[in-house]
Amino acid sequence: MHLVLPFAGASPPDAAQAAAALSLTRLERLLALLTPGARDRGDELSLSPPHERVLAAARGWPLADGLLPLAALAATADGLLSLPADSRTATGLPATAPGDAEPGWGLLSPSHWQLGSDQVLLVDPATLALDEADSRTLFATLQPLFSDDGWSLHWGAADRWYARHPSLATLPTASLDRVVGRPVDRWMNSHPDARRVRRLQAEAQMLLHGHPVNERREAQGRLPVNSFWLSGTGPTPAAGAATDGAAGLQVDLRLRAPALAADWTAWAEAWAELDAGPLQQALALATAGAPVAITLCGERDAQRFDLRPRPVWQRWLGRRRVAVAPVLEGL
Repeated sequence: MHLVLPFAGASPPDAAQAAAALSLTRLERLLALLTPGARDRGDELSLSPPHERVLAAARGWPLADGLLPLAALAATADGLLSLPADSRTATGLPATAPGDAEPGWGLLSPSHWQLGSDQVLLVDPATLALDEADSRTLFATLQPLFSDDGWSLHWGAADRWYARHPSLATLPTASLDRVVGRPVDRWMNSHPDARRVRRLQAEAQMLLHGHPVNERREAQGRLPVNSFWLSGTGPTPAAGAATDGAAGLQVDLRLRAPALAADWTAWAEAWAELDAGPLQQALALATAGAPVAITLCGERDAQRFDLRPRPVWQRWLGRRRVAVAPVLEGL
């Protein structure tokens, strides 16, 4: 078992206060049994956050900032990439799977860009609660725009659209988890191909302005979908790429939404759920001497902890505890 916890870090002052007040008895006991291992060091301005780097490393991908092909991985899960031949026609996909011809995939997240007095913020797409019918309508509106520019678009889910173009194999992009709740300008890099993305975003905003779907959403008091964010780009992993490190990997995202919303009360509640659930399971395994690892990820770093070999008679050490707050604040 290897449990990965994104957004476990407590860097902002409010988060640090919430971390100091946490009562995580299972995690405290678990950390007493585990030994700190390799630490993935970074900074809060990297395009790829620590938890995405952990996933990429586990799958044996090259760790190039902003070029971790998570869109291709998600497209595979959505059945768009490397789909078995006998099921392609049943799903309406072409006889050749979309990923067979071009190497570059990107995740297009339909989103709302909120205009402030001096900056534009990206609202978490998950809060838009976009349903399938409206998503497909908006997707169809934007599809010709991308086709005219030589891109192909593929619908994966209401909040997951995919773009395919050779340039996406080498265009670094900021993770959606970096941008939510923050000024979008900060995360638009200077790569030559990024200019094309900015133009497509501007043209998409014009097409979406006053769209019937958005007019209805606004009449209902909901935010309109007025743009998109591109992420998850990079070279599509070759068939048979190493994934040994991903075996047994469990990524729990319940800290994500409260952390992105800076709701530290909800973040603390999510920690309590983790302590009573997956962390309790990990503690039981570690106490029994079973292989266990946990990786805590923050804004900058990811710290892995592994079970240290010890004789059976030393398992009473699981009764000891390690203070959690300093560990979380260090991420």
